[in-house]
Amino acid sequence: MRETVDECLVLPNYAKIIEDEVQAELLGKDAVIVPNRSMAVYVGYDRIEERLRVPVFGNKKMLRWEERVGGKNYYALLDSAGIRRPRVMRIEEVDGPVILKVQEAMREQERAFIIASDREDLERKIESMRSRNLISEETLRRSVIEELVLGAHFNINYFYSVVRRRLEIVSIDRRIQSNLDGLLHLPARDQLDLRAPVRMIEVGHVPVSLRESLLEEAMEIGERFVDATRRLEPPGIIGPFTLQVMVSPDLKMIVYDVATRIGGGTNAQMGIGGQYSKLFLRKAVSMGRRICIELREALESSALTSVTS
Repeated sequence: MRETVDECLVLPNYAKIIEDEVQAELLGKDAVIVPNRSMAVYVGYDRIEERLRVPVFGNKKMLRWEERVGGKNYYALLDSAGIRRPRVMRIEEVDGPVILKVQEAMREQERAFIIASDREDLERKIESMRSRNLISEETLRRSVIEELVLGAHFNINYFYSVVRRRLEIVSIDRRIQSNLDGLLHLPARDQLDLRAPVRMIEVGHVPVSLRESLLEEAMEIGERFVDATRRLEPPGIIGPFTLQVMVSPDLKMIVYDVATRIGGGTNAQMGIGGQYSKLFLRKAVSMGRRICIELREALESSALTSVTS
């Protein structure tokens, strides 16, 4: 019986993967890299696109579209796809509840969030986080303020198969965030008395199910998203991506975040498989195994270059 991990390549940091000797070793083993958020942050989009010679599963130029600012950002993808999203505004335009999305100052891969009731509350909370060095002037310049949309949160984990020419929903999950999760488990009176600063650091995920009548819309927005990526970054998305949605009381989906690669939530189904993969593959399959199936089928049909970049 084979182990889950057959061989380890240990590096002092993620950025070392771009060095010639490391790439030579990976190429010698016919490796295929599956990119994640940490790789995008620590290696960098430019080096991944220009210097990485090891085949990457998927379209590696899609990675930078996950950002909220710059010429390539997920707002442009959602708008091109005609998918509903929260309104973005400048601080002087804030006239009600908002959420500020900003990178943490000390941990580049972590995104900080500030929820505020109005402009005055937002400015006060920004100054509080800045005084504690949680955010910086530099990260604030790259931050985005969105209207606060209330709804039920879901991470829909999709897979676009080039080999089978179809879109699949592999799994759906929710985030567990610290210290938010701990605060929400306290009675409301204690939450108010504590006045503890809320952090939303992703530490885990739990599988969930979506109301069946919403699955059609989930597939529809996923297909529109795939079509938009083909127009804006040919050949478009390949393999896994995640749309984080809120479902409003009128049962409409609003996408508030995007992952253009394998998401953290897909690991929640590693042992049991994605609950929705049964609809497409007739058995529960994790995202990691779904990627392996695609690579194997592409290899067997001499189409490996169509699923890598």
